[in-house]
Amino acid sequence: MTASLVRSYPERGGDSLYAPQPARILRAKQLTDLERMIELQLTNGRELGHRPGQFVQVSVFGYGEAPISICSSPAKKGSFEMTVRNMGGLTSALHRAKEGDTIGIRGPFGNGFPMSCMQGMDCLMVAGGIGMAPLRSVIDTVLADRDKYGQLIVLYGSRTPGDILFTDEIEAWKADKRNQILVAVDREAPGWDGHVGVVTTLFPQVKVNPKGVAASLCGPPVMYRFVLAELHAMRVPENQIFLSLERRMKCGMGKCGHCQIDGRCVCIDGPVFTAEEARGIHESI
Repeated sequence: MTASLVRSYPERGGDSLYAPQPARILRAKQLTDLERMIELQLTNGRELGHRPGQFVQVSVFGYGEAPISICSSPAKKGSFEMTVRNMGGLTSALHRAKEGDTIGIRGPFGNGFPMSCMQGMDCLMVAGGIGMAPLRSVIDTVLADRDKYGQLIVLYGSRTPGDILFTDEIEAWKADKRNQILVAVDREAPGWDGHVGVVTTLFPQVKVNPKGVAASLCGPPVMYRFVLAELHAMRVPENQIFLSLERRMKCGMGKCGHCQIDGRCVCIDGPVFTAEEARGIHESI
């Protein structure tokens, strides 16, 4: 490992979305065997200026570029965080990176979750697997300005107890009586005394006023159809259901067309859509 993962990105004072901006790794924490959280700071001293649910294009010298969701709230000043799953060359390089290394950041991109629409409403978050990472940004935004929102309800499904992200934070969320935090695992494991089943099996424990709740979803494609069925059964209007989708986002600016479907680019028209908008965009909805 060299002193810096990226050596060729110059310091830039502008806000060009075409050129990566250097960002220094402040801290790295292994969350699970596959997921690692990385805290970053732009070296030009600026704030990233993202909204919950947006993503950045992350580049590592010699490995290329890939989109990764931001998992920290904009309320966190001076740095931002992302959760990286080890899936290939670039993400493996990010898992090997050390504090003080530098990587490239373009963005933020996308529309994000409509936090202003959620104010004054109960906030229902449904996460599957690594889908908890972008929803953590929404959750922390709610917690940072708690009086502007109603009850916070989090339904989180994971494959096994060892795959659960942000375990310490989940316990802290549970300590607030205004929050209802429910976690399920697909497969039981020694020492696990919590709920066993897919995330939709948690819905019977939830009671909401359908006109007063905003639901935010993020997880594997197969999850959406079944979660939407539960929300429809609860009579939650489709314009109060927000889904984060992913589709081969390459440039982040609607230029390359890789994420285009039915005339819409997921990178700029999304990645967050209402349930009504998502129909026809995503094959699982």
